[in-house]
Amino acid sequence: QVQLVESGGGLVQAGGSLRLSCAASGRTFNGYAMGWFRQAPGKAREFVSAITSNSGRTYYEDCVKGRFTISRDNTKNTVFLQMNSLRPEDTAVYYCAAGVDQSMVLLTSTMGYPYWGPGTQVTVSS
Repeated sequence: QVQLVESGGGLVQAGGSLRLSCAASGRTFNGYAMGWFRQAPGKAREFVSAITSNSGRTYYEDCVKGRFTISRDNTKNTVFLQMNSLRPEDTAVYYCAAGVDQSMVLLTSTMGYPYWGPGTQVTVSS
């Protein structure tokens, strides 16, 4: 079992930046792949980015490539999502999730993650 808590969300103008953090507690953090997902009102939860347990592989949704960067610090049990050049369409609740290292198909799907944080709101104004 692993517990996750996101932080760093807020209100920002279009073109601005935010850095989300997800702190993990419980079982060994460095054994988990980590993902970021988001959910806008009335829409399904969608994949944003993922990173394997040793940071060897990272994945991004096409619409955030070049703007968002995922990273992790296994010494601090924390995963980060640096979000630059934010757009109004990035507005959503952002969730971090933990799962085992596995295929890209599963790491980019909600089905690949049994553990989830409560989410943090990101609002980008135009």
